[in-house]
Amino acid sequence: MRKEKNQQMYTVPALERGMRILELLSEHPEGLHMSEMESLKLPVASLYRMLVTLVSLGYVVHEANERYRLGRKLLSLGYRSVDDSSLVEKALGPMRELRNRTGETVMLGVLYGAEGVVIESVKSIRPVCVSVRIGHHYPLHTAAPAKAMLAFLPESERISILQKIPYTRFTDATIRSAEELARELAEIRQSGIAYDRGEELRELRCVGSPVLNAAGYPAAAVWIGGPESRLDRNTLKKYGILVRETAERIQDKFIK
Repeated sequence: MRKEKNQQMYTVPALERGMRILELLSEHPEGLHMSEMESLKLPVASLYRMLVTLVSLGYVVHEANERYRLGRKLLSLGYRSVDDSSLVEKALGPMRELRNRTGETVMLGVLYGAEGVVIESVKSIRPVCVSVRIGHHYPLHTAAPAKAMLAFLPESERISILQKIPYTRFTDATIRSAEELARELAEIRQSGIAYDRGEELRELRCVGSPVLNAAGYPAAAVWIGGPESRLDRNTLKKYGILVRETAERIQDKFIK
């Protein structure tokens, strides 16, 4: 009892409240309005000041629709803290080998609400290459890794996510509807390989494959990305097999 009282003496209430805000937002990747944070039981003025502070520090994003969601800075810190038994650590060796075999940047990503997020990257040594930072978000309807993971989700979860995607049109190749994406995901489930054929950036090509956990759930996806000038249709198809093999290697190490 005395130990608990001593611990309470040294707690910082404002810090505790700030962490509670972050924990709540982590449960709602799509973000929340202030009015949806009643469970925190904080005065509106105090909640607003804390949100403003977290936004200014980059841990929370205040979107145009007045929703607040976790920012990339917090995600980046979390992924940097992983230990030797983590998925990232187990994936780095196969990722480096894939980079050496293809010459292209290799990335590892996960699903995060209605987006995907990059959690690791092994950069190409070519002078012209894809370069992404840890914590970078990517759309679910255009990105090869997102498609790879969506394809292997349980059906009810997959359908739910497909209905929430805004289907923003970036290029003429962008998928424009849930129905169109569902058809492509069915093909990906057969091959285990997903493509981005200039669907967000016209000159960018990517090919990815899912990393499944012991239950067959897509824990992550690995993919390569590069310019269309190097990744034409035939090369992309050839490298897709290497990407799938890499995903399977990571998966075997992850499950063990």
